[in-house]
Amino acid sequence: MDAVSNIILYFVVAIVIAVFSVMAVASRKILRAATYLLFVLIGTAIFYFQLGYQFLGGVQIAVYAGGIMVLFVFAIALTHRPDEKSRPLESHRLRVGLVCSVIGTVLLLFALFTLPLINGLSLTECLSQSHAITMHEIGKAFTGTEKYQYLLPFEAISVLLLACIIGGVTIARKR
Repeated sequence: MDAVSNIILYFVVAIVIAVFSVMAVASRKILRAATYLLFVLIGTAIFYFQLGYQFLGGVQIAVYAGGIMVLFVFAIALTHRPDEKSRPLESHRLRVGLVCSVIGTVLLLFALFTLPLINGLSLTECLSQSHAITMHEIGKAFTGTEKYQYLLPFEAISVLLLACIIGGVTIARKR
């Protein structure tokens, strides 16, 4: 009975995440979009809890659903009026955005399946050799500084995000 309830919970949460993801992107009111994103992040935390990764679920709720969403709401409040609706995109900009997102998706999938992830092996090589990837290996890959490890790009992205926050606050002060 427990396996059936886990499967039902998985599909319910997956549908909720998919619906709120579309609503976050399609919403014309930016605070509503941020609220929908909050539900997506909480749904992701439920997946972590369901898989037995309580620490990751707690971090997902504390850091992303808590801290990042507060940051988003403050950034929105500083730059927009809460009742302000965004204008519909022009067809030219919509086409450019769709082309860029398709190109980005193709590049990300190519990188995911061909570039080395763990121990110099790509995802396709790990799957074809049935090489079991443990949480320890994933954690070591994300926090290591050796070849095929990702601490330096993670830190570079955090500096970039800090620069974006400072730029957003600067622009908001000039208004």
